[in-house]
Amino acid sequence: MNKNWKLAVSAAAPLFILFLPASWLPLEMTVIEQRILAIFLFACLSWILEPIPVYATSVLIIVLELVMTSDQSFILFQGGENDASLGTLLNYKDIMATFAHPIILLFLGGFFLAMATSKYRLDVNLARIILKPFGSNPRFIMMGLMLITALFSMFMSNTATTAMMFAILTPVLKSFDQNDSGRIAVILGIPFAANIGGIGTPIGTPPNAIALRYLTGADAIAFGTWMCFAVPYVIVMLFFAWFILLRIFPMQSKEIHLTIEGKFLTHTKAMILYITFAVTVILWLLGGMHGMNSYVVAMIPVAVFTVTQVITAEDLKQISWDVLWLVAGGFALGLGLEKSGLSTNLINNIPFSTMSPFLMVLFCTLLCYIVANFMSNTATANLLMPIVAVLGASMASLEPLGGRTMLILATAMTASLSMALPVSTPPNAIAYSSGLIQTRHMSIAGITIGLVGLLGLYLLMFILNTIGFFA
Repeated sequence: MNKNWKLAVSAAAPLFILFLPASWLPLEMTVIEQRILAIFLFACLSWILEPIPVYATSVLIIVLELVMTSDQSFILFQGGENDASLGTLLNYKDIMATFAHPIILLFLGGFFLAMATSKYRLDVNLARIILKPFGSNPRFIMMGLMLITALFSMFMSNTATTAMMFAILTPVLKSFDQNDSGRIAVILGIPFAANIGGIGTPIGTPPNAIALRYLTGADAIAFGTWMCFAVPYVIVMLFFAWFILLRIFPMQSKEIHLTIEGKFLTHTKAMILYITFAVTVILWLLGGMHGMNSYVVAMIPVAVFTVTQVITAEDLKQISWDVLWLVAGGFALGLGLEKSGLSTNLINNIPFSTMSPFLMVLFCTLLCYIVANFMSNTATANLLMPIVAVLGASMASLEPLGGRTMLILATAMTASLSMALPVSTPPNAIAYSSGLIQTRHMSIAGITIGLVGLLGLYLLMFILNTIGFFA
């Protein structure tokens, strides 16, 4: 299917919903709810079929909401003063504010740290030091590479981390025989470690940030608290992924010698980076002890690096604005579903309350896992999280299992476990683009690791609920 057909399909279904007479709809909806439903359907089809870039879909979501559903929408969309069927118009300031949501700024701070780390070679130098203890055994070197990748992915973009590690990987791969299946294990170890490592912190991957959007008030989770339960899970999953990769793609080489050239820079800007990086991470880990939340702390490196010219205007062009816009569009979609009342309306008209809470958790996570394997895990989180949040709040039977908080967390973490195909995550795409692996290699290992990761995730949620974390 070419892009024109994909665009036609993506637009046709929403237009049909948009102009369908209200009496024909299966649920009683206001006009605004009907428009939001059309926008939601357009987002689903566009993020799945990708007739336009995924970030462009997000921008279009925001613009459509402003033009068709806001209190500053086009005059023909505003209805009459006494039009009760119209519903509640959304506040245009709320829609526009999704571009500067605190979580967007949290990611921006992470991007600044990642850019500066790469620019002043802190990442490569740390990798050189961390890899030293792993000796010359290729199995342990692979373990070291995966641990480093996961560590960086907790604080940097998964995509940037994978790209950096593939640059380091070149001398490692040259040490293997061309017919050694261990090469495939090493190559796949990098994107899988990046995907798993991103689970470790709220800024590690966009699905985590999207989850934070709905974990507010009594459900809020501090940066350090998130790491307390996520990092142990990441460590266990990393060792399991390492073990499985070596079982599926056994290594024949017994010894390799790895040399990574470089040394720590000592000029003023590099020292500013080292200090700022350490201070920012420490403040994130200390949580509320200093009175600042993680969003406020994220602005410190932005200010320091711009004022001191550690990051220049030219460097700003390298920021992954597409990721920020993609997440912002998801927030706008969630806002529309929530403020219009559509998500509550949909949940109330489906008898979820009669369903087993265990089956509901299983259904949400498996749905997320399946969908995220075939499209961007960020886009999947954008689509599912608003509905999951309302569902978690509406099902009283979920309370013994951690309620809304647990359901949101489990769904967000599941998105990062979906890594069976090159399209599933950007790290997977980078690994596949190297031309050194085939889709079947990625699928065999990715499905195995993902499904076991799901079982581990259910166990983690059970443990957290048992110790009263969700209380």
